[in-house]
Order: sequence, then structure tokens, then C-alpha cells
Amino acid sequence: MRRTDWLIGAVAGAVLAAGGITAAVASTDDSPGSGSGSASGGAPSSSSADAGFARDMSVHHQQAVEMSYVVRDRTENEEIRRLAYDIAQTQANQRGMMLGWLDLWELPKVSEGPPMAWMGMSEAPSPGEGSLMPGMATNAQMKRLGELNGRAAEVSYLRLMTTHHKGGIHMAQGCVERCEVDAERRLAQGMVESQESEVALMTTLLKKRGAKP
Repeated sequence: MRRTDWLIGAVAGAVLAAGGITAAVASTDDSPGSGSGSASGGAPSSSSADAGFARDMSVHHQQAVEMSYVVRDRTENEEIRRLAYDIAQTQANQRGMMLGWLDLWELPKVSEGPPMAWMGMSEAPSPGEGSLMPGMATNAQMKRLGELNGRAAEVSYLRLMTTHHKGGIHMAQGCVERCEVDAERRLAQGMVESQESEVALMTTLLKKRGAKP
């Protein structure tokens, strides 16, 4: 599959997810916009944990998708390419859901304050130099990944994505604890479980390559 086809598939999935989730939540009682899932009885406010998580995790997910596109073109190893494809598809779809909720709530998709303010910056792991949020790779790290090939690219991707997932898990756990919308909390809990599983898999893949996380 060419990179263009791969990208089109992920984008199409995200668009379908955004449209599908908007239609689904608009027609159910337990929806992000119906009030039944929010203690306030209505759509979340722009400063809420629900909105903050949706915005910040959308940005966080976008980098994971981009990172996966990069490594897909830098290795011929099918195991790594399948993992990267799965991560790209899953996170593109989840990003579409979160952006769909922000549309449904009629809230801006761009953060009005510093990232992670909804969690309390003192509670979050410190982002790396040049990165926006915990676990995110810096521009220099992304550039370096794009310059590597074969095993070196695989190891770099696995290390960067392990760190990325650990930051994402921390953020998702924050939503599980703070978000008021039931559907969003369930999505966040699913992220915790799936990304913890992928971290374990990536640790195994690194060991197979004689590398440490």
C-alpha cells in the first residue's frame, strides 16, 4: 500500500468516526451533548476537563498518527508496519470522535490556555524540551526519525511511541478521574487499556531488537 493510500484510509476513517459519533450521540440519552452524562446538566464548558481533554488528546493523537506514517516508509518489517498502521487508524478515529464532540458542544477546537491546564500542570509529567505535552516527541526527534531506516528507524519509533503512549495514558487517566461526560470517560478508559497493552508489546519488540525502551 502506498503512503498516499494509507493516509487516505486513516483520514477517511477519522471523518467517518467524527460524523458517526456526532449522529450517534445526538440520538441517544447517554450522549456528550444530552446532559445525562454531565453533572452540570448540559454541554461541558470550554474550561472543563471534558473539553480540555478532547482538545489536548486530539493534538497528542495527531503526532502519533504522523509518527506512524513516518516509520511505515522507513522500514520493510511487516510487524512494525502493522503496529504503526493499527496505531494510526485507532488514534485517527479517536481524534475524529473527540473533534466531533467539540463540534457538538459548539466549543473551539484550539486550546484557549496552556496545554494540560485542565489537569493541573503540577500533576502532569514535565514535557520534554520542545514538546507540547507529556510523552510528545520534539521536532528534533521527529526529524531524526524521518532520517533513519530499517532497524534504527524501528527502534527509534518504538522508543518514541512508548514514551508517547505513557504520556497519553497519564492524560487519559486524568479524564477518567475528572471528565463528567460518560461517553468520554469510557473512551478515555479504553485508551488506557489499549495503550498499556501496546506499551507491553513495544517493550517485547524492542527486546527482540536488542534495545531497551
